[in-house]
Amino acid sequence: MSSNGRVFLHIGEPKTGTTFLQQVMWGNRRELAAQGLVLPGHHPQDHFRASQDLRGIEKLPSDPAGSWTGEWDIVAQQARQAPQVAVISHELFSAADEEQAARAVRSLQPAEVHIVLTVRDMASLLPAEWQETIKHRNARGWEDWLGDVIDRESVDADRRQWWFWRVHDTLALLALWARHVPAERVHVITMPLPNAGTGLLWERFAGLLGLDPAGADLSQARPNTSLGLPEIEFLRRLNGKLPAEVPDWFYMWTVKEGVAHKALADRPRHGRLVLPADREAWAKEQAEALIAGLADSGYQVIGDLDELRPRASGAASLAGSPADQPPDEVLDAAVDAAAALVVNQYRKEHGAPRGRAGAGRGGQAGRGLAGRVEAAVGASPRLKRTVRELSSRYPAVRKLRILAWQTLERSRARSRRA
Repeated sequence: MSSNGRVFLHIGEPKTGTTFLQQVMWGNRRELAAQGLVLPGHHPQDHFRASQDLRGIEKLPSDPAGSWTGEWDIVAQQARQAPQVAVISHELFSAADEEQAARAVRSLQPAEVHIVLTVRDMASLLPAEWQETIKHRNARGWEDWLGDVIDRESVDADRRQWWFWRVHDTLALLALWARHVPAERVHVITMPLPNAGTGLLWERFAGLLGLDPAGADLSQARPNTSLGLPEIEFLRRLNGKLPAEVPDWFYMWTVKEGVAHKALADRPRHGRLVLPADREAWAKEQAEALIAGLADSGYQVIGDLDELRPRASGAASLAGSPADQPPDEVLDAAVDAAAALVVNQYRKEHGAPRGRAGAGRGGQAGRGLAGRVEAAVGASPRLKRTVRELSSRYPAVRKLRILAWQTLERSRARSRRA
């Protein structure tokens, strides 16, 4: 593979349709590969692990996942070898600092490096981000958390020291990355208004990559919608009761994935959290500052800057404060969560029911050597951990992983021509 292609590093921001775009690409990997798109690695988690490695995040010894040391170098080298277009996508790249951003761009060269950022209006972002913090073990109430973000953190001279602003101080983080790539290779995609549907976001992203958006089946992406207010209030209360001895990695797999994203996400949604009326003026000020900054930046804006202006929420969408939800509705959510935990524990000990392998266009079954090998490796957590641990210690193993990936890419290319 040559090294004269383009690499698009999609760095976030969180809660701006990033998961949707990632699932569309990975779920349609074979179809998009026919248009010249390469996704380094074998699974979306490879890009998460690469972001952790690049940012120097320490992995707890108790975490059963394999080491992520060296994962960025592996993904970067695979991306450099794409003959046309490669995409590395994870929203946590937005948390990189100056030195980490410089290293990322440098390690992707001599490929032509592009930075992509998706953004949304502040009024809808804040409720989405608070709910996301609850799914990451936060126990702070909505109003208290909002007061911290707006009243204390937003006015700090170094507000990127706080997590929300580290990943959402849009102009600051764009300026950081723009020190290492030309402004014309920095692309900002505005998140469409809700009534436009998610398809428009994919059309904008695919158009930037030079892909035909119709070549992807959008049903491959699961909805990443917000939880209802009783469900998020139950999770918040649960977080307040969990002792520190429960590690975050266990919480992510057991509570966030097993309970929030499965059991609670399937429940009928009651109410929608919106920004309080007394915060709307602040959100509008933030929007105007961001719009003016982007208009004068020299970055390519894909979409409509007017989409960054807050819209009226409408009283019909309100259902009170999350903390004021009716006890019986919170209890119903708790019962569903408890049932999910029982089922998950049973399946962990006795195995899940066998489903139809390779369902959907993105399934690996019947996809040739590349698909069969990736499916076999993906089904063996022990094998994946062993390979990652060896990769973290021995550069030679990293080289072997890259060579194996190249072989799979060639197999994928042959299957496209067949």
